[in-house]
Order: sequence, then structure tokens, then C-alpha cells
Amino acid sequence: MNERLSPSDIAVQNIATASASPADTGGGLVPSLLSISKSTRAYLALLLVEIDLHPGQDQLIVRLEPGEAVSVSALAELLAVRPSTVSKMLDRLIEKNLVQRASNSADARRTMVSLTPGGEAMKLQIRSIWSKLEGELSASMVADDYQRMMAALQQADGLLATKLRRLR
Repeated sequence: MNERLSPSDIAVQNIATASASPADTGGGLVPSLLSISKSTRAYLALLLVEIDLHPGQDQLIVRLEPGEAVSVSALAELLAVRPSTVSKMLDRLIEKNLVQRASNSADARRTMVSLTPGGEAMKLQIRSIWSKLEGELSASMVADDYQRMMAALQQADGLLATKLRRLR
């Protein structure tokens, strides 16, 4: 069967495979989370290319609020990445006129970041793409299963974020 699958079909298949029992996949929670993460990121990349963004750039833009400046270090902490990673993303987003940098008026050593009007418009497009992906993934799930999965994922996210903060 050489049927060409859509990106959403591939993502759903990967999620179904990742949710198989550990005995079936030879792994456990970590291999399942890694597979889901990889599939989600790959599918999201296909959607983001439509608006000329790369994975990660969408998260940075969504974390910024119109009219509010955020320090690079605070943004790095929100995104759970290093400040140098944020700086590289900012360089690319500044080239696209989606964000802007400015010195902190109280401390010139601190760099502040804010959305441009173009970034505000892009944030709406990102939310739309995220909503589309959410709808495609949740459409094939029973509501109770969806809620249980969300609770478990939020718990795992909280545990990992806490451990990561301790290590950085």
C-alpha cells in the first residue's frame, strides 16, 4: 500500500505508535515522549513554514505581549533555553521585523525585547496554526482520554521543568 499520507496522518500514526504499551515498543515513558515530541515538532515545522517561521520562533513570539518589553534572560527562562539561544532567534526575528531590541532604561547592560506591529499580527497567525494542530490531534480522541492525557502531560511537564531549573 503506497498511499501518500498527509502530515496530520503521519503525526496521528506516530502518536498512536508512541502510546502503544512499553512492551510493544521496547521502551517506556521516555521513548514515548521523545517520539511524540519529534512528531509534533516535525508537523508543526510543516505548518510554520507557511508563515516563514521555524519551531521555537513561534513560542518566543507567543510569550511576548504587545506593548510590554521583556529581558532576554527572562525570555530565556520562560522558554527554558539558554539566553544565547534566544539571542540567535531574536536576530532572525528582527530581520523579519517581528520583534525589536532596546536597552533597559534603568540598566543599559540589560537588553529588552518587544513585539513590533508585524510581530503582533504574526502572533495571531501562530495561534491559528496551533489551534489547527490541536484540533487535528484532539479530533480523533474521546473527551475523557483527552483530559486524562492532558493532565498526565502537564504533570510530566511540571516535573521536568522543575528538574531542569535545578540543573541550569
